[in-house]
Parts: sequence; C-alpha cells; structure tokens
Amino acid sequence: MRILIVDDHPIVASGCRAVLADEGEIEILEAADAEDGESVFIVERPDLCIIDINLPTVSGFELARRILAHAPDARIIMFSMNDDPAFAARAIECGARGYVSKTGDPDDLVEAIRAVGAGGTYLPSAIARSIAFAGPALAQSPLSKLNAREMEILRLLSAGKSLSEIAWLVQSSYKTVANTSSIMRQKLGVKTSVELVRLAIDSGVA
Repeated sequence: MRILIVDDHPIVASGCRAVLADEGEIEILEAADAEDGESVFIVERPDLCIIDINLPTVSGFELARRILAHAPDARIIMFSMNDDPAFAARAIECGARGYVSKTGDPDDLVEAIRAVGAGGTYLPSAIARSIAFAGPALAQSPLSKLNAREMEILRLLSAGKSLSEIAWLVQSSYKTVANTSSIMRQKLGVKTSVELVRLAIDSGVA
C-alpha cells in the first residue's frame, strides 16, 4: 500500500512510519502543505491519504476537496489535534472516509488505515460516541452551523487573510468568498469580521 501523509510537522510523519512499521509492505509519501499534497497525489496516485486538518496555507478540508475533484474514489483519513465531534462531522461531510485524533490511541491510526484501505470507513469509538450522544450540545456548537467550506474561510479569516487572499487560496471568486463571509455572520449571529475571528479562536478553528 502506498500512503501519502500531508502534515507540516516532520515528527508526525516519523511517528506514522513507526506506527506502521509492522504493517507489511507500505510505502510512505510525504508533503508538508496542501499545494505539495495535491501535486504528489496527482503524480503518484497513492492508495490512501492521511491529511492533517491544520495545514500552513489552506486546510486539510480544502485539500480533501481538491483531491476528490481529481479522484472521487480517493481514500482519505483526516488527522487532527482537535477531537471536537464537529470537526469529525465536517471531515466526513467533505468526503473523508476516516477521522483520527492525534491525541488518541496510536492504534486508532493503524485501525483506520486497515479499514479505509480495505474500502471501509473508520471513526474511533470515543469520537463516534461523542457524535452519537452529543445531541443538543453538538447542535448548539457554533461549528455545527458551518459546512466545511465555511470553516475553511473562517480559519483563513482568523489567520489574518483578506477576502481577496482567501479567494485566491480556495480557488474561488472574491464575490463568492464575500457572500460566504456574510452568510457565516448571519448563521453565527455576529456582525463583524472581528467577531468572526474571536469566535474562530474560541472554537479552536484558528
């Protein structure tokens, strides 16, 4: 199996290599950001992708969207420090077949690779329970009101990017990004971009 790991921390890729050392014939490909990740995927067509959500430029959500545009059947596992069930829900929404928290059991990653590599899906039991039993708490989370593209734009706003910069990064028009920003403010009940950024920081998106 050929696995592409997209993460800007070399220690994470090294950790993945160590975890997968006993998993038979596995070739690891690496990329540090979404742009490199997309390029490697196009050239190498790996069997499976492990993508960190919090990448330096655009997020793993955006990279997953781009990869799936090239190959709708691509097998993607999203990898994140955040174990908020809303992040897992958005990962699934954007087409990922698995979600693993970096703070969880290392065996979760191995199980995810086995399941997704075999054509299935995977959520760690703790996150699956959180989603199943969160109920009103998940519905009341600000993040639950946003789709994956809106979360991407919110993250970039919180990083200090202008609407024009965001439009270029997410390969969209300025008008679309501006409209999306306006829709987010309405959904979240805030009036300014400053309030949006504060909410992003409080919610762990930034």
